[in-house]
Amino acid sequence: MEGSVSPHLFSGSTLDGYTSGVWHASALLADRVKAVRQPYSGATVAELQDQVDAVDLDRPLGDTGAALHEVARLYLDNAVWFHEPTYVAHLNCPVAIPALSAEVLISAVNSSVDTWDQSATGTLIERRLIDWTAGRIGFGPDADGVFTSGGTQSNLQGLLLAREETLAHIEEDRATAIPKLRILATAESHFSVGKSAGILGLAADAVVGVPTDDSGRMDPGALAAALAGVRRDGAVPMAVVATAGTTDLGRIDPVDTIAVICAEQGIWFHVDAAYGCGLLVSTRRRHLLDGIERADSVTVDFHKSFFQPVSCSALVVRRGETMRRIAVHADYLNPRTATVPNQVDKSLQTTRRFDALKLWMTLRTIGSEQIGDMFDVVVDRTRDAHRLVEADPDFEALTAPTLSTLLFRFRPADLDVADCDTLMPALRQRLFHGGQAIVAGTTVGGHYWLKFTILNPNTTNENLTDVLNLIREIGREMLGRNEIAAVMA
Repeated sequence: MEGSVSPHLFSGSTLDGYTSGVWHASALLADRVKAVRQPYSGATVAELQDQVDAVDLDRPLGDTGAALHEVARLYLDNAVWFHEPTYVAHLNCPVAIPALSAEVLISAVNSSVDTWDQSATGTLIERRLIDWTAGRIGFGPDADGVFTSGGTQSNLQGLLLAREETLAHIEEDRATAIPKLRILATAESHFSVGKSAGILGLAADAVVGVPTDDSGRMDPGALAAALAGVRRDGAVPMAVVATAGTTDLGRIDPVDTIAVICAEQGIWFHVDAAYGCGLLVSTRRRHLLDGIERADSVTVDFHKSFFQPVSCSALVVRRGETMRRIAVHADYLNPRTATVPNQVDKSLQTTRRFDALKLWMTLRTIGSEQIGDMFDVVVDRTRDAHRLVEADPDFEALTAPTLSTLLFRFRPADLDVADCDTLMPALRQRLFHGGQAIVAGTTVGGHYWLKFTILNPNTTNENLTDVLNLIREIGREMLGRNEIAAVMA
């Protein structure tokens, strides 16, 4: 009816329903978290698929409370809980409570920080945080950047800027130049580097692999040789990507040395610090990022080592003028004549959440030093895990950790390498479906390894010992039943 107010839309006249819904949701969540004793329920894909498929989306329940209870059964009862200390699988962290408070405000106000007239102070808060992050990196006052959905988008935008800067400085038509552009990165670089090359319309062989040293870090000598080879082949080096925290080994490429090579040859230098950005606020390990201030662009993922809820990431550039190369103006949104700051000028997204508020709340509540201390704790704990594995004859570690990832496997003395490679992925799946602990897995050098990724400062050595003992128990049971043969069959 004309003039009626929908009771389901947030407004000043529906605050009772809003506060009731938010309270009910938080109460349900609290009840579930109080009862959680392990990171996963153990439910199978088939079991959960049946539950989801049984819901008739065209027959609403008509009540927020009823819908919340249904969601609690479907989702919360079978969620993967990153706050549980035996979740040690991927780069997922428990989240800071001040950031969760910010989520309440972000969702309800629903600001879009693409233009000033949709966000006002939200724009200024985001820009202040970009300036703060740039300062932590070591960039000067000309730096700029923008919040993004995650490391993949940040890497894409960094490489997009590299493409545009490179094309602006070569005397060749775009159509003929783009197929010649090359990105140099190691095999340890994030998969989004190759994905970005495809999105940017580069050649199929645009990503040139740079060998690593024995520890898995980019070899500067090999980089220099690879750059010479690119030019010898008539191609154009567009960017060098260094990684500050590789996904598997947690390695940090020699950023300072690579920066010198890139500066001498006039090549865009991008540092993917999505994982290692926690070092920016570390009081003990900041030196591991020495040289990052010489990068042209840097990816940071606050939703990894700053303990923020997804999504909360940023791309930060040393020279803000480079951001303007991708600006597109529309009279209805961000006209060239605008006198107010419009973030859409430098973002790949248009509509964009005010995710920066989560980081703002966290910094204003607990401060950067405490965030850095928490990241230092998870690095310390991973070194403890390495010592536990090294001291146990049933396990072997691939190498000592740099950050908070550790590759290891269950391999008692009578288990040969081939059988171990067969057993590990099956063991990992058995562990997951038990729900008591979750670890990751990967392949390095043709061999399968289990992986601890520790991003929870509350994970203790006792927790890690429990996980190792559980892996041992499952492994011995599978060997006793000769399940290797069954897996191979």
